[in-house]
Amino acid sequence: MANALENELCYPWADTLPATGTTLELAPGVRWLRMGLPFALDHINLWLLRDEIDGRAGWTVVDCGIANDATRAAWEQIFAHELDGLPVLRVLVTHMHPDHVGLADWISRRWPDEHGEPARVWMSASDWATAGRVRDRPAAQAGAAAAAFFAGHGLSDAAALDKVKARGSYYGSLVPELPAQYRRLMDGMVLDIGGAHWCCIAGHGHAPEHISLYCEALNLLIAGDMLLPRISTNVSVFDIEPEGNPLPLFLRSLDRYLELPADVLVLPSHGRPFRGAPARVRQLKAHHDERLAEVWALCKRAPASAADVLPVLFRRPLDLHQTTFALGEAVAHLHALWQDGRLRRTRDAAGAWRFSST
Repeated sequence: MANALENELCYPWADTLPATGTTLELAPGVRWLRMGLPFALDHINLWLLRDEIDGRAGWTVVDCGIANDATRAAWEQIFAHELDGLPVLRVLVTHMHPDHVGLADWISRRWPDEHGEPARVWMSASDWATAGRVRDRPAAQAGAAAAAFFAGHGLSDAAALDKVKARGSYYGSLVPELPAQYRRLMDGMVLDIGGAHWCCIAGHGHAPEHISLYCEALNLLIAGDMLLPRISTNVSVFDIEPEGNPLPLFLRSLDRYLELPADVLVLPSHGRPFRGAPARVRQLKAHHDERLAEVWALCKRAPASAADVLPVLFRRPLDLHQTTFALGEAVAHLHALWQDGRLRRTRDAAGAWRFSST
């Protein structure tokens, strides 16, 4: 992001980050921890909230990291040294993506209550159900469906398509188990966490029913992936909802954050805590308006597939992992224009969707 845009935001902790296996306290009873990710986006921020449930003191965990040995080891350090000798009482999951839900079942089982029941996992019904559907889909079926979807949007590299087919078990490798039971989070719910009230704000477009948490008393927003400081949240169409139109849903969801105080401290899942939510919302809306205009101009010149749009949206080399998300985002921008009536779509001779001006 350009420096001029960065300068509109304030980072109270500057470049200070919690080391792996440690925490930083951001407000009374609110601790920040960071886990590594094996991707270009190499970390996720997670949160501990001091809590008490039914007279039992402990912690609420917000988001979990992916299921791998390094993340489990980092959590064990947290459990041993950062909980003040208190248990985890519950796990809140903002949404279904692997870096958020991956270890939810493991953490819940790691911390049973006095009756031996796993700590309850809380998340939205849409994301709990979708996570189960994606995880339980047979790997061969999932890989073939993803490859066919991307081929239908212009990805023609045979080697890349073969790799997509082979990634059918990718979600399950990062989310090996999901809780058999959960408690539902919904928009507008108010949770009592350690005597503070946290309001649930549902967002759409990035995930089916993403839940952010706002505490007025602490002037804090746990934003999850809905409001990131340096990058635009991925908003994609994938094969399980091939005619999906998530971008307008995402942009409308951002308006909810304009209702919060201008100086609210935003705790994002990636990047550093920041103030300046209204400015960031304006930046994100302007970013997508510019990209939509560029995509429309491209399709006005000649019918274009999502693969043709990639150089417009992403002006850097992409590995296969990044390409699959980038293609999903290209389709999202095309679908926003198509379903708004500004583009029409037709199949070309190779069976790929091409979009042109109406």
